[in-house]
Amino acid sequence: MDYLKVSSKSSPASVAGAIAGMVKDGVPVNIQSVGAGAVNQAIKAVAIARGFLIPTGVDISCAPTFSDIDIDGQSRTAIRIAVYVHRLSPSDATTIEQGAGKVAI
Repeated sequence: MDYLKVSSKSSPASVAGAIAGMVKDGVPVNIQSVGAGAVNQAIKAVAIARGFLIPTGVDISCAPTFSDIDIDGQSRTAIRIAVYVHRLSPSDATTIEQGAGKVAI
């Protein structure tokens, strides 16, 4: 499985664009980050991508998991984030856009 690899120096807006593009193309989105700064950038990117996609009738959510990976012969713990796509009906999109506290399910 391929992963978008996000580092602490990754631009959240650029990663968000990649996420949104993959979602629009129907490509599964999985992100891999190692370290607190990288995870921070990845989560910011998911939030930004969500803002890009909701007006198009698509919402996303994510689920994190731990994974032991090998980097230069050393075992490290990565956070892998699976992104899930949800198609919205017109009334759901309106509910989300109208305000804080209202979440479409």
